[in-house]
Amino acid sequence: QQAYPEVWVVGEVNRIREHRSGHFYFELIEKGVGDEITAKLEAVSWRNDYARIRQALTATDQEITEGQQIRCRGRVDFYPPFGRLQFVVREVDPVFTLGLLARRRRETLAALAKAGLLDRNARLSLTALPLRVGLVTSHGSAAYHDFLSSLTESGYGFQVIFVHAAVQGREAEKEIVSALDGLRRTGIDCLALIRGGGSRADLAAFDSRRVAEAIAESPVPVLTGLGHEIDQTIADLSAHTAFKTPTKVAEFLVERVATADRSLDELARGLSHQGLRFLRRGREMLGRSERGLLLARHRVAASGAELAHLEQRLPRAARVFIEAHRQRLESLPPRLASAAPLTVVRRRQRPAWLVDRLAARSQLRLAELAE
Repeated sequence: QQAYPEVWVVGEVNRIREHRSGHFYFELIEKGVGDEITAKLEAVSWRNDYARIRQALTATDQEITEGQQIRCRGRVDFYPPFGRLQFVVREVDPVFTLGLLARRRRETLAALAKAGLLDRNARLSLTALPLRVGLVTSHGSAAYHDFLSSLTESGYGFQVIFVHAAVQGREAEKEIVSALDGLRRTGIDCLALIRGGGSRADLAAFDSRRVAEAIAESPVPVLTGLGHEIDQTIADLSAHTAFKTPTKVAEFLVERVATADRSLDELARGLSHQGLRFLRRGREMLGRSERGLLLARHRVAASGAELAHLEQRLPRAARVFIEAHRQRLESLPPRLASAAPLTVVRRRQRPAWLVDRLAARSQLRLAELAE
């Protein structure tokens, strides 16, 4: 203690206990291969020091949480009544934690991008009717109630399959990954991963590579609503679509279903209008057909009357025609008998006439040639 009145120590926070008196107890641990604890130091921050530390961390949107790496200044103290050696923390460096988180974030994003996982879930197609929704959040939380209330009040038939998971603390990463994996085989249309906000440190689990990988490998689109207006977590960047709050996620789903509902209504109206057009056209064609049939009926009736009239006139006309031709035939023999001698004489005279004409033409031609 005399050689090192105050020192800076780096370690991972473990087993936090806040006493009702305002004192803050925890452990600082160091881990080796496979997350095995290789060193541990009991630590305490007395009430006044802890109030000042908490104020400094709050200014940078941080707080001390389990599993977090911190750099703290303090002194080693021995408490004789319990025979306990402990580290009394007077100050926590907020810049160290922010820098560490930023470096881890950059490394995680680079690794996800290299593996092709950062936009994998975003490339999935979200159905127009996402009515079967998987939900991962803390049971009974404000986020849980806000999300379900928004879906219920919409009046649409949403079916929500809920799996509880801690959304902050040392168990959050493991439980979120387990919940996401458990919903893979439930036949959902999409998955909502939500929480009700909190400090930057509260969102640490959503900067986890394991959580990002579970989101990327989900067979359905993952929608996040982590309740943080400023920062985007790695989970947000890995998701299909990120929203600021759980209510925004629910509103998006409701609006998507409402859009599909309106489209169906418009389609139904369009089909009804088209059907009425075809019906009117059919009625017009039927009317024209009926008028055509009526006209044809009148024409058939008129033709029938004309045929009946012709049928009555035909026997008489046939008799008149036959009688006229009979009389003509009867008059032919006398006419032929009287005309025959004259025709015979004409036929007998024609050759002599032709000979005389030919002789005259021959003499005329010989005279022309003699000249």
